[in-house]
Amino acid sequence: MGLLAEGESALRDRIGHAIFSRVAGPEGPDRRARIHGTPGPRWFGPERPVRRVHGDASMFIGGLAALLLQSLHPLAMAAVAGHSGFRGDPWGRLQRTSTFLAVTTYGTADSAQRAVDRVRAVHETVRGTTADGEEYRATDPRLLCWVHVAETDCFLRAHQRYGARPLDAEGCDGYVADMARVATALGVPDPPVNRAELTERLTAYRAELRATPEARSTARFLLLNPPVPLLARLPYGVLAANAVSLLPTWASRALWLPRVRPAEGVCVRPLGTAVTAGIRWALTPPRDPA
Repeated sequence: MGLLAEGESALRDRIGHAIFSRVAGPEGPDRRARIHGTPGPRWFGPERPVRRVHGDASMFIGGLAALLLQSLHPLAMAAVAGHSGFRGDPWGRLQRTSTFLAVTTYGTADSAQRAVDRVRAVHETVRGTTADGEEYRATDPRLLCWVHVAETDCFLRAHQRYGARPLDAEGCDGYVADMARVATALGVPDPPVNRAELTERLTAYRAELRATPEARSTARFLLLNPPVPLLARLPYGVLAANAVSLLPTWASRALWLPRVRPAEGVCVRPLGTAVTAGIRWALTPPRDPA
C-alpha cells in the first residue's frame, strides 16, 4: 500500500508540475510563494468568493470560453491581434494573465495595485485601426468593460458547472462584486456588482458583437491548433469542447463552431467534469497522513 501511495504521489507531482509550469512559467513556484507568503493586507480575504473561483481547475474551461467570447467584439479582437503576440508566444501571454489573476486575487494590496498599474501602462500603448477603418484604444472604458464582463461571466459559469464547490446565489453576486473591485482599479467605470447587472451589461453589448475573420481564425487556433504536447491533445480537446458549450448559441454560431446539443449533456459535460477533476487532483498537494 505504501508503494502504491508513493507511485500515486509521484504521478500527481509529475502531472501537476507539467500543468503548473505551462500556466505559471518557470518562475511559478517562487512567484506563488511570494504571492501567498508575503504578509500584509489583501484586497480579498480568505472568505471571499473570488478566491474560491480563481483557485479552482474550472478556470481552465472558463478562461478558454472567455477568450472566445471576448473575440466577438471587433475592437477587442483587433487590439489582441495587433498587440498581444498571443500566436507567437501563447504560453507567455497565459502566464502573464495567470500571474495577474493570482496577484490581484491572493497577493498583498500593494502588489495588486502594482500589477494593475503595469497593465494600465501597457494599455496606454495599445491603439490602432481595424481593417474596417475603426479606431481603437485599450484604454477605452467601454472596451475595458466588455473584456471585464465577458471574463467575469465565463469564469463564474464555468465554476458553477465544473467547480468543486459551486457558489450559492449570494456567493455568485459576491464574486461579481469582487471582480468589480479589480475592474474599477483597471479603469472600468461603474462595473456590474451582482449577477443580474452582469447579465444586463452583457446583453447591452450584443449589437456591437460580430465574428470577424480574425475572431474565427483565433477560434481555430485555440481549438484546433493549440500549442500543447501531443499527449495533452485529448484532455485539451475535452476542455475546448466544454468551453464552446459554455458559449451562448449565437456566439458559437457566429464563430462557426459546431455543437450537437444532445451530445453535450451525454458526453461533453461529463468528460469536462472528469478532466477538470483530474487537473484539480494533479494541482492539489496530497495531504499528510494523520
